[in-house]
Amino acid sequence: MESGPREWIAVLRNSHERLLGLVGPLSPEQISGPSYCKDWTIAQVLSHLGSGAEIAMMMLPVALGQAAPESASREMFQPVWDRWNAMSPDNQAAAGLVADAQYVSMLDQLSDEELASISLPFLGLNLDAVGLIRLRLGEHAMHTWDVAVKLDPAAVVSPDAVDLLIDNVSRFLAPRLGKSPEQPFRAHIRTTEPARDYLLATSDVVSLDDWPGAEAAGTDGPEIAEVTMPAEAFLRLAYGRLDADHTPASVIAKPTDLDTLRAIFPGF
Repeated sequence: MESGPREWIAVLRNSHERLLGLVGPLSPEQISGPSYCKDWTIAQVLSHLGSGAEIAMMMLPVALGQAAPESASREMFQPVWDRWNAMSPDNQAAAGLVADAQYVSMLDQLSDEELASISLPFLGLNLDAVGLIRLRLGEHAMHTWDVAVKLDPAAVVSPDAVDLLIDNVSRFLAPRLGKSPEQPFRAHIRTTEPARDYLLATSDVVSLDDWPGAEAAGTDGPEIAEVTMPAEAFLRLAYGRLDADHTPASVIAKPTDLDTLRAIFPGF
């Protein structure tokens, strides 16, 4: 059964609380230090989440049909990013956490009727409340991990976020973020916790569909690689966060197949 928006908001709040718990004890030196995200400090990750929350709060009235689309046009975003980029690292961290909490609270305060009315065009999709929150939770959970893993190399994405986000890999991430290699590639990917069974195939685009069975998968095309991994690892793979140093021992695959999958999902 599809989870409703209240569950997604609750998990987003949990992600905020985790981030708050991670960042609260950090020294100014740590906040100015590197995150997992390439070329970004922890402060810059928090700035990104904070500016994103501010923009999301600008867009929410549009999604609710309470404001015209031009009231939150892309031209209005650049001044927001410029202001956040100009902050000191300590202010980026503090303000980022505040804006993040404000957005979650704004979602929490919406009535069931308001949540049901949400509609926002985005990348060829028409997002409802779950779709809107899914985008934020995916970004939030991954960037929270970007902070957590610098403090604990064994850190994982929160299980409640994984449970909700795993199906977004096939629905949204694979066809939009996947990069087809020069040679066609197919993989039978099985995940655990939660269990999923997929056929990944590349041609002009990357597709990730439910595993049709060995007979239906057929023998036309390249040999099918066999890959098994926790859903948490597969989610990080889709976001370009499954490098060799952060691949759990429970991942079962040929090293060359893993390297191909990492190239298909370079992240952003």
